[in-house]
Amino acid sequence: MHMARFTITLLWHGVRQPRNPWADGPEYITQCPIQPGKKYTYRIKLTKEEGTIWWHAHSGWARATVHGMIIVYPRHGAHYPFSTPHAEVPIILGEWWKKVVMEIPRNANITGGEPILSDAYTINGQPGDLYPCSKQGTFKTPVNYGKTYLLRIVNLVMDENLFFAISHHKLTLVGTDGCYTKPFKSDYIMITPGQSMDVLLEANQPPNLYYMAA
Repeated sequence: MHMARFTITLLWHGVRQPRNPWADGPEYITQCPIQPGKKYTYRIKLTKEEGTIWWHAHSGWARATVHGMIIVYPRHGAHYPFSTPHAEVPIILGEWWKKVVMEIPRNANITGGEPILSDAYTINGQPGDLYPCSKQGTFKTPVNYGKTYLLRIVNLVMDENLFFAISHHKLTLVGTDGCYTKPFKSDYIMITPGQSMDVLLEANQPPNLYYMAA
Protein backbone atom coordinates (compact mmCIF):
# COMPACT_ATOMS: atom_id res chain seq x y z
CA MET A 1 0.00 0.00 0.00
CA HIS A 2 1.35 3.41 -1.03
CA MET A 3 0.82 5.62 2.04
CA ALA A 4 2.60 8.84 1.01
CA ARG A 5 0.82 11.93 -0.35
CA PHE A 6 2.80 12.02 -3.62
CA THR A 7 2.43 9.67 -6.58
CA ILE A 8 5.36 7.30 -7.05
CA THR A 9 7.03 4.65 -9.20
CA LEU A 10 10.10 2.52 -8.48
CA LEU A 11 13.17 1.89 -10.62
CA TRP A 12 15.48 -1.12 -10.13
CA HIS A 13 18.81 0.56 -10.78
CA GLY A 14 21.34 -1.74 -12.43
CA VAL A 15 18.84 -4.53 -13.13
CA ARG A 16 18.64 -5.38 -16.84
CA GLN A 17 14.99 -6.52 -16.71
CA PRO A 18 14.91 -8.45 -20.03
CA ARG A 19 11.43 -8.39 -21.56
CA ASN A 20 10.09 -6.83 -18.38
CA PRO A 21 10.16 -3.05 -18.97
CA TRP A 22 6.75 -2.40 -17.42
CA ALA A 23 8.24 -3.14 -13.99
CA ASP A 24 11.04 -0.62 -14.31
CA GLY A 25 9.54 2.58 -13.11
CA PRO A 26 9.88 5.84 -15.10
CA GLU A 27 6.40 7.31 -14.63
CA TYR A 28 4.35 7.96 -17.77
CA ILE A 29 6.91 5.99 -19.81
CA THR A 30 6.73 2.39 -18.61
CA GLN A 31 3.81 2.76 -16.21
CA CYS A 32 1.36 5.18 -14.69
CA PRO A 33 2.41 6.50 -11.27
CA ILE A 34 1.08 4.68 -8.22
CA GLN A 35 -1.55 6.87 -6.58
CA PRO A 36 -1.69 7.47 -2.81
CA GLY A 37 -3.72 4.75 -1.12
CA LYS A 38 -3.28 2.30 -4.02
CA LYS A 39 -1.32 -0.95 -4.41
CA TYR A 40 1.05 -2.18 -7.11
CA THR A 41 3.20 -5.32 -7.12
CA TYR A 42 6.57 -5.23 -8.87
CA ARG A 43 8.12 -8.42 -10.22
CA ILE A 44 11.75 -7.99 -11.20
CA LYS A 45 14.03 -10.33 -13.14
CA LEU A 46 17.61 -10.83 -12.05
CA THR A 47 19.78 -12.44 -14.73
CA LYS A 48 23.53 -11.73 -14.70
CA GLU A 49 23.56 -9.17 -11.89
CA GLU A 50 25.88 -9.85 -8.96
CA GLY A 51 27.19 -7.76 -6.11
CA THR A 52 25.58 -4.44 -5.18
CA ILE A 53 22.73 -2.70 -6.99
CA TRP A 54 19.88 -0.57 -5.68
CA TRP A 55 16.32 0.62 -6.14
CA HIS A 56 14.78 4.08 -5.88
CA ALA A 57 11.67 6.12 -6.50
CA HIS A 58 11.46 7.49 -10.04
CA SER A 59 8.98 10.33 -9.54
CA GLY A 60 10.43 13.82 -9.38
CA TRP A 61 13.00 14.06 -6.62
CA ALA A 62 11.46 11.34 -4.46
CA ARG A 63 14.62 9.33 -5.20
CA ALA A 64 16.45 11.52 -2.67
CA THR A 65 14.64 9.87 0.24
CA VAL A 66 12.91 6.74 -1.14
CA HIS A 67 15.64 4.23 -1.94
CA GLY A 68 17.41 1.10 -0.79
CA MET A 69 20.20 -1.35 -1.54
CA ILE A 70 19.93 -4.75 -3.24
CA ILE A 71 22.68 -7.32 -2.64
CA VAL A 72 23.00 -10.28 -4.99
CA TYR A 73 25.10 -12.98 -3.33
CA PRO A 74 26.86 -15.84 -5.16
CA ARG A 75 24.51 -18.71 -5.83
CA HIS A 76 24.77 -21.80 -3.63
CA GLY A 77 28.09 -23.53 -4.23
CA ALA A 78 29.66 -20.51 -5.95
CA HIS A 79 32.18 -18.06 -4.48
CA TYR A 80 33.28 -14.46 -4.75
CA PRO A 81 36.04 -13.82 -7.34
CA PHE A 82 38.19 -12.71 -4.39
CA SER A 83 38.88 -14.05 -0.90
CA THR A 84 35.72 -14.20 1.18
CA PRO A 85 35.63 -11.10 3.43
CA HIS A 86 35.32 -11.33 7.18
CA ALA A 87 32.16 -9.21 7.07
CA GLU A 88 30.22 -6.83 4.83
CA VAL A 89 29.30 -3.19 5.50
CA PRO A 90 26.54 -1.44 3.49
CA ILE A 91 27.23 2.29 3.01
CA ILE A 92 24.66 4.61 1.46
CA LEU A 93 25.92 8.09 0.55
CA GLY A 94 23.01 10.52 0.51
CA GLU A 95 22.03 14.10 1.21
CA TRP A 96 19.57 16.03 3.34
CA TRP A 97 17.52 19.19 2.88
CA LYS A 98 15.69 21.37 5.37
CA LYS A 99 12.98 21.89 2.74
CA VAL A 100 10.45 19.39 1.36
CA VAL A 101 12.40 17.51 -1.30
CA MET A 102 9.56 17.22 -3.83
CA GLU A 103 9.11 21.02 -3.87
CA ILE A 104 12.75 21.77 -4.79
CA PRO A 105 12.55 21.07 -8.57
CA ARG A 106 9.14 22.78 -8.74
CA ASN A 107 10.57 25.95 -7.18
CA ALA A 108 13.51 25.83 -9.61
CA ASN A 109 11.10 25.62 -12.56
CA ILE A 110 9.17 28.62 -11.26
CA THR A 111 12.25 30.81 -10.79
CA GLY A 112 14.17 29.50 -13.80
CA GLY A 113 17.19 28.88 -11.58
CA GLU A 114 19.11 25.82 -10.46
CA PRO A 115 17.72 23.54 -7.74
CA ILE A 116 19.06 24.55 -4.34
CA LEU A 117 21.98 22.60 -2.91
CA SER A 118 21.37 20.16 -0.09
CA ASP A 119 22.09 21.25 3.48
CA ALA A 120 24.28 18.24 4.22
CA TYR A 121 25.70 15.04 2.77
CA THR A 122 25.06 11.89 4.74
CA ILE A 123 26.59 8.45 5.34
CA ASN A 124 23.89 5.91 6.18
CA GLY A 125 21.49 8.75 6.93
CA GLN A 126 23.74 10.72 9.28
CA PRO A 127 25.49 14.04 8.42
CA GLY A 128 28.48 13.30 10.67
CA ASP A 129 30.00 14.79 13.79
CA LEU A 130 30.62 18.20 12.18
CA TYR A 131 26.92 18.82 12.80
CA PRO A 132 25.99 19.08 16.52
CA CYS A 133 22.49 17.68 15.93
CA SER A 134 23.84 14.35 14.64
CA LYS A 135 27.23 14.05 16.35
CA GLN A 136 26.05 11.28 18.66
CA GLY A 137 24.48 9.37 15.78
CA THR A 138 27.42 9.47 13.38
CA PHE A 139 27.71 6.17 11.54
CA LYS A 140 30.54 4.01 12.92
CA THR A 141 31.55 0.46 12.09
CA PRO A 142 33.87 -1.60 14.31
CA VAL A 143 36.52 -3.75 12.62
CA ASN A 144 39.00 -6.35 13.81
CA TYR A 145 42.68 -5.80 13.14
CA GLY A 146 44.00 -7.92 10.28
CA LYS A 147 40.57 -8.73 8.85
CA THR A 148 39.25 -7.75 5.40
CA TYR A 149 35.82 -6.18 4.96
CA LEU A 150 33.62 -5.76 1.89
CA LEU A 151 32.15 -2.25 1.72
CA ARG A 152 29.03 -2.06 -0.45
CA ILE A 153 28.78 1.62 -1.40
CA VAL A 154 26.02 3.42 -3.30
CA ASN A 155 25.98 7.12 -4.22
CA LEU A 156 22.36 8.29 -3.89
CA VAL A 157 23.20 12.00 -4.11
CA MET A 158 21.11 13.65 -6.82
CA ASP A 159 23.72 15.43 -8.95
CA GLU A 160 27.21 15.26 -7.43
CA ASN A 161 30.23 13.02 -7.88
CA LEU A 162 31.61 12.06 -4.49
CA PHE A 163 35.10 11.06 -3.39
CA PHE A 164 35.09 8.40 -0.67
CA ALA A 165 38.06 7.47 1.49
CA ILE A 166 39.00 6.06 4.89
CA SER A 167 41.84 7.77 6.69
CA HIS A 168 45.21 5.95 6.47
CA HIS A 169 43.74 3.01 4.55
CA LYS A 170 43.85 1.75 0.99
CA LEU A 171 40.67 0.68 -0.81
CA THR A 172 40.50 -2.12 -3.39
CA LEU A 173 37.71 -1.79 -5.94
CA VAL A 174 36.36 -5.23 -6.91
CA GLY A 175 32.95 -4.48 -8.40
CA THR A 176 30.71 -1.78 -9.81
CA ASP A 177 27.07 -1.51 -10.91
CA GLY A 178 26.12 -5.13 -10.39
CA CYS A 179 29.21 -6.90 -11.75
CA TYR A 180 32.62 -7.78 -10.38
CA THR A 181 35.75 -6.31 -11.96
CA LYS A 182 39.51 -6.69 -11.97
CA PRO A 183 40.76 -5.49 -8.54
CA PHE A 184 42.12 -1.96 -8.45
CA LYS A 185 43.77 -0.46 -5.34
CA SER A 186 43.64 3.25 -4.53
CA ASP A 187 43.66 5.77 -1.67
CA TYR A 188 40.10 6.77 -2.59
CA ILE A 189 37.28 6.14 -5.05
CA MET A 190 35.21 8.59 -7.08
CA ILE A 191 31.62 7.43 -7.27
CA THR A 192 29.10 9.11 -9.57
CA PRO A 193 25.38 9.72 -8.87
CA GLY A 194 23.49 6.43 -9.06
CA GLN A 195 26.63 4.31 -9.11
CA SER A 196 27.32 1.36 -6.81
CA MET A 197 30.74 -0.01 -5.93
CA ASP A 198 32.07 -3.04 -4.06
CA VAL A 199 35.27 -2.19 -2.22
CA LEU A 200 37.58 -4.26 -0.02
CA LEU A 201 39.03 -2.67 3.11
CA GLU A 202 41.89 -4.36 4.94
CA ALA A 203 42.02 -3.31 8.59
CA ASN A 204 45.82 -3.27 8.71
CA GLN A 205 46.51 -0.07 10.66
CA PRO A 206 47.09 0.19 14.43
CA PRO A 207 43.78 -0.05 16.33
CA ASN A 208 42.32 3.46 16.60
CA LEU A 209 39.48 5.65 15.35
CA TYR A 210 39.67 6.46 11.61
CA TYR A 211 37.40 8.80 9.68
CA MET A 212 35.49 7.69 6.62
CA ALA A 213 34.54 10.67 4.50
CA ALA A 214 32.73 11.52 1.27
